Amino acid sequence: MSKPARMPHADEQVVLEELQVELVNLEEWPRFQSLLRRHHHLGGIKPVGQRLYYVATWRGQWLALLVFCAAAKHLRQREKWIGWTEAQRRTRLGLVTNNARFLVLPHFHYPNLATRVMGLCLGRLAQDWQGRYGHPVWLAESFVDTQLFRGTAYKAGGWTELGPTQGYGRCGQDYYVKHDRPKALFVRELKKNARRSLCSEHLSAELAVVESKVPPRPTLRAQELRSLRQHFASVPDFRGRVESYPLSGALAMVACAHLCGAPRGHRDLKAFARRFTQAQLCALGVRRDAKSGRYPSPSKATFGRVLRAVDPLRVEAALLDWQTQGRGPAPKEDLLAAEGKALRHAQGAQVVTLTHPAGQYDRGSQLVETKSNEIPAVRQLLGRVDLTGCLVGIDALHTQQETGRQIVQEAGGDFLLTVKANQKELRTTLAQRLPLSEQLFSPSTTPAAPLGADRAGEESGPD
Repeated sequence: MSKPARMPHADEQVVLEELQVELVNLEEWPRFQSLLRRHHHLGGIKPVGQRLYYVATWRGQWLALLVFCAAAKHLRQREKWIGWTEAQRRTRLGLVTNNARFLVLPHFHYPNLATRVMGLCLGRLAQDWQGRYGHPVWLAESFVDTQLFRGTAYKAGGWTELGPTQGYGRCGQDYYVKHDRPKALFVRELKKNARRSLCSEHLSAELAVVESKVPPRPTLRAQELRSLRQHFASVPDFRGRVESYPLSGALAMVACAHLCGAPRGHRDLKAFARRFTQAQLCALGVRRDAKSGRYPSPSKATFGRVLRAVDPLRVEAALLDWQTQGRGPAPKEDLLAAEGKALRHAQGAQVVTLTHPAGQYDRGSQLVETKSNEIPAVRQLLGRVDLTGCLVGIDALHTQQETGRQIVQEAGGDFLLTVKANQKELRTTLAQRLPLSEQLFSPSTTPAAPLGADRAGEESGPD
């Protein structure tokens, strides 16, 4: 039977007014954990991910302990209450924290003490999290075992009760066990309109670190992965024996990593492949392990062998075929653009691509060889693409006689090449042979200089 409520005595009121909440340091952690094991009904804690520990003190005495750590991954009531999408939940869960432990030590159960401690803690939690991890937290959650407690401190502190959980406990990375002891879920916004901010289309720039820390995961459905794998089946397998991972499936994993924006080093691909579900791995043609009965993911060495020995032109043909199937035929516009890019996840590597600028349809790509430049790479690329009736636009680096001759005389196309101010002889020749006005078209945002003029500081282009 619960005790009747009462107001704090005068000496207890002094404690409430002088109460302080502080972060627990490393030297205090053994004592903190020992008190949890002795007095909390759940015992000690081994939190994972980001976490903060607090102690409420009065004149040097410890009165209460609190633990805030990573939020639960999946909560049906919370997701419905916030209203965010599955993708937003996955990338923004770092802005939610879980009050995993709240212990008022024996002999200090004063009226209003728990509410006072929680209020002081929540008042500084977002700032402390910002100082420790470089971003705040916007929402706190907690679970109350209603068979033992009523959650009075949470209710009095402005927390919202969302209802009972389903009664499952997480026992592994993707494994949950039913324990038939549902908890009451409470939530508390730590900033104004936190719910609306969590499901907004974009986070502010200073919070980009939260989403950037979440590793990309495969988002293609099993049917889409089967389709992608079927296109890669046309790439001949260079391996002489049957492997657990068919070449088409391994290449589909690499393509999926590209589509998801994941790094594509061998170690990164191994980590990305481990995030495929069993259904996805089955769709990719991975052979089931006879002992475990599960579909394994490829190792770093497997990706290394595949990427070193596979025929890149056959892979490109498969990707272009998949592009046509998914997006339809390329636009009928006859304008193509050749552009060089640095590969984001490769040290110093560059690639040139040929695309339809309007629809961003790829027509092919070519890796720039080490100790070379884009000029021969573009010529190789143009040599294996049908340019009949196409207008090819390239920047000033490629304003070369050989490149122009290849496009017009060998491929049957036309070119749109940039002529810069420091290419004096060519500009003079053009001024003499073409009836152009002084104000010429410039692909840049600044007006083009008159023919024959020389702009100081212009990057030098080829003759």
